[in-house]
Amino acid sequence: MRPIRKRRLALVVSVLVGAALATTLALLALNQNLDLFYPPADVVSGKAPVGKRIRAGGMVEMDSVLHGIDGLEVRFRVADMQANSFAVHYQGILPDLFREGQGIIATGELQSNGVFEADLLLAKHDENYMPPELAEIIPH
Repeated sequence: MRPIRKRRLALVVSVLVGAALATTLALLALNQNLDLFYPPADVVSGKAPVGKRIRAGGMVEMDSVLHGIDGLEVRFRVADMQANSFAVHYQGILPDLFREGQGIIATGELQSNGVFEADLLLAKHDENYMPPELAEIIPH
């Protein structure tokens, strides 16, 4: 094989290896930042993964909100309309529209004891809006 062909072959192989490496790294980064949504029925039935970052949502159950002494800790239950509910623990400032009977989406991790440790809460913003994930599981 001629020296010029060897250099071309080496260049093509290095470009292909570089492209494969870049694609692999991009896919790994996307996979780590992917938060899948689980409705209350999936959380209760065990379909939601334990210890992995996910999003879970539904309606805040009536008479389930308990505030901690420091004012930043809150515990409540999230339910759907089919009597499935799970406990949520959140440490932080609640969204202004957070209240019982409202739809929320919580981002965090489901613990092995069944409590969802949320680090982000999103509440619906007006009377007509319903997040697509909640619209599928809650009749309105």
